[in-house]
Amino acid sequence: MPPHLSADRPAAQPPGRGSVDALITQTRRLKGDVDAVRRDTGSDGSNPRERWQRALCDLALRQLNDLDEHLAQLRDGPAPAPRRDSLLSRVGSAEWNLLTDEASWSGELFEILGRDPTAPPLTLDELPSLVLDEDRRQLTAMVTDCLIDAKPIDGEFRILRPDGTVRTVHMMGEPVLDTDGSTASMWAVLRDVSELRRSQRTVSETRDSLQRHRHHAQSEHRLAVELQEAVLPPWRGSLRLPHQGPDTLDLAAHHLPASTSALIGGDWYDALELADGATLLSVGDLTGHGVAVASGMATLLGAVRGMAMAGTQPGQLMSWLNQLLDATVQPALGSAVCCRYRPETRTLTWAQAGHPAPLLFRDGTGRRLTSPDGVLLGATSGAVYAQAEETLEVGDLLLLHTDGLVPGHSGADSVHRLLDLAPRFCGARSAQDCVRLVVEEFGESEREDNACVLVARVTS
Repeated sequence: MPPHLSADRPAAQPPGRGSVDALITQTRRLKGDVDAVRRDTGSDGSNPRERWQRALCDLALRQLNDLDEHLAQLRDGPAPAPRRDSLLSRVGSAEWNLLTDEASWSGELFEILGRDPTAPPLTLDELPSLVLDEDRRQLTAMVTDCLIDAKPIDGEFRILRPDGTVRTVHMMGEPVLDTDGSTASMWAVLRDVSELRRSQRTVSETRDSLQRHRHHAQSEHRLAVELQEAVLPPWRGSLRLPHQGPDTLDLAAHHLPASTSALIGGDWYDALELADGATLLSVGDLTGHGVAVASGMATLLGAVRGMAMAGTQPGQLMSWLNQLLDATVQPALGSAVCCRYRPETRTLTWAQAGHPAPLLFRDGTGRRLTSPDGVLLGATSGAVYAQAEETLEVGDLLLLHTDGLVPGHSGADSVHRLLDLAPRFCGARSAQDCVRLVVEEFGESEREDNACVLVARVTS
């Protein structure tokens, strides 16, 4: 019998991701070459050298299959870095002579099983003593099938080494037949696949965790979208207020989502006819993204509507909104502008909390209204918010918006870009036409965050 061969070599470090596809191609080409060598090797089992060559080819193919699978996992998704010996493991060999009851082990097999190399190899009857109780029946069945029915062995079992560690061993073997066709001995190659199986379990667990996280994120995104759609005003297109009597305001609004659809923010707009005949106009933004922010936005917008209906003036309304945010369990910051328009005097009373001021367009030109004092909502306890008044004229256009309406621009630069639309607004027939102009101008650009725009046109 030829001397036992060993694959007792440390595995190389895995390749970088940039070359994974090329390595997969090379691995599969090599698998084809090894398989061709195996087919060219004699298969009658009469020549010991050919038998060992075929066994080593089978082992090489199995290792290449493992490598192919691992590289595919590396290419298709994140996985923890494998240990040095997780792909190509230590391999030992053994033969048990049934006629003499002698066993012959390679040195690597002693190391794999944690046995003293000076001690005699274990016989087939003694081998199950190393195996965990729950795996012994499987090992016994594989050996029995091999010896009695001449079936090849191809299976795994776990062993308990003397040092207390549990290792997973893969065993491949075949019976060696005598001249009369009876089984004379059994040979096998055993491979320690503990790290490979551990890596595969980790990859599987990571994949399952990513799937759960993805499902949770999708559910949260869907809930945030539904919550946002449920809270924002139900009207689409134009709205004319008041509903009864002569129209005094022509209104239109639009919500522009972020380019990354997963980012559902806390932007809102609102227009509401109040009990005393006035009209509430408001826009705002709660910092952050997700269900919690959408829920917080719903709370703020509900508070704005309730306090406005109760007759609260914009400055006091902002103060109470600030107290509401300050009292929440989760700290949050928000900005808002709230306007109360009285049609009988065409007076606009408004307050703001760290928010862009409304823009007023008249006779083909536009300007930003001078902001009264007001800090961000939730920034400080007990903040006081001032009010400002502006008298509007028939034909005036009021534009309220949140940050990010003009992608890539902020502050004064963003305001100037919006004011440049004044001549085009002058030719627009309705508030909806003005909103359409804004969307056409700024809606197609890459947008890092959500934004809202609300246009109110004084009609009488």
